[in-house]
Amino acid sequence: MTDEYDLLVVGGGTGNNVAAAGADAGLETALVEKGPLGGTCLNRGCNPSKMVIQAANAANSVRDAGQFHMEAELGETDFAAIIDEMDATLSDLAAGMEERYRENAHLTLYRNEAEFVDERTVTVDGERVRGERVVVAAGSRPLVPPIDGLDTVDFLTSRDALYLREQPDSLVVLGGGYIAVELGYFFESLGTDVAIVEMMDSLVPREDSDVAGAFTEVARDRHDVHTGHRATRVESEADGSVTVHAEPEDGEAIAVSGEELLVAVGRRPNTDTLAVEEAGIGTDDRGFVETDEHLATTAENVWALGDIAGNHMFKHSGDYETDRLVETVVEDDPAPVDYTAMPHAIFTEPQIAGVGATEDELREHGREYAVGRQSIPGTPMGRAKKLDHGFVKALAAPDGEILGCHIFGHEASVLLHEVVVAMRSAGGHVEDVAGVIHAHPTLNKAVEYAFEDIA
Repeated sequence: MTDEYDLLVVGGGTGNNVAAAGADAGLETALVEKGPLGGTCLNRGCNPSKMVIQAANAANSVRDAGQFHMEAELGETDFAAIIDEMDATLSDLAAGMEERYRENAHLTLYRNEAEFVDERTVTVDGERVRGERVVVAAGSRPLVPPIDGLDTVDFLTSRDALYLREQPDSLVVLGGGYIAVELGYFFESLGTDVAIVEMMDSLVPREDSDVAGAFTEVARDRHDVHTGHRATRVESEADGSVTVHAEPEDGEAIAVSGEELLVAVGRRPNTDTLAVEEAGIGTDDRGFVETDEHLATTAENVWALGDIAGNHMFKHSGDYETDRLVETVVEDDPAPVDYTAMPHAIFTEPQIAGVGATEDELREHGREYAVGRQSIPGTPMGRAKKLDHGFVKALAAPDGEILGCHIFGHEASVLLHEVVVAMRSAGGHVEDVAGVIHAHPTLNKAVEYAFEDIA
């Protein structure tokens, strides 16, 4: 026997909003999710990490009080209370979401893993569930690389690290991307000795090279940073610590030890656990579901969004895709996706934010471009805040078209958005930023000055 629905949504992260919209529109809807609703962002990613990072920022504000001629000393930190408060807040949100959904007469929750058995049909706990329309939104999980010995030691992924109740004295972080550096910043700020091992020549290597270089230098002041080293072997020590052995392309190998090991080298799509091939859903060579401009897959009446589709692995990208799919799948008004000016941010301190092309990408594609720069500490608000680091880097074509903007500095995630708006809705010209009256002396003056440097 098969349970039949108008709409089947596999994955209760960002996809839960598609399911809710379908049910609210009167479609008989099934939502399949094993874990808490809200998915990675609410429960295992951006929400919990940003909440604990605020504790790190608070600790550093106390340490920096002396710059403003105030005596302040950071006392004892209740690490477990920081985690408990975060966990309670987010667990309540997830539980409230589930309660609301269970009260919806048109929405049925299936609380286990799904696996496709044929076109638009999955099994959940031995039950067959089929949808006339299917949305695959089953997300991703931490990637665990095939390093010798890793399967014989206890290690943390980002999810584990965010819910530790006991703060480690020392931590080795394997990887140098945004997850690695955000968690490294959190633990270091609260007193853990952090070492980072990254195979590329800088941390956050996908950022503009100037940003990556500047951030790596700041990180070296905080952490024991080993860039250009590939981890080759991991082993447990007699005292319970873990040692990572890593080798550079040239030079001497290193061995870095810590009480805990965090593996943060990226994420992989959950297509393998879903058996998507049974539904005729095509994937690329990395395992991500292939989608077209309407997020349709190679299977009829099946769409995909979020991390599992891999177009952009950001929560805000997933939210945008949700809006498009509600129009397409629920309202029968197909809406193509437009990823123009997709921003991103990293919430260390200083923060990192970027949109558009990097300078290296423009060089690689042979594009002509101009560069505008502005130091953030050199602005009036930068001086008032006594900032030590940061800059805005603007990239534009000879005709003034904005090609990219990359910011390293305090509140970079906020500063970036006027550029995003300009690129997406105002024609994307340098004068759309440089010609706007900016309130003085806000940090946004640094953005204005960077674009004036081009103009």
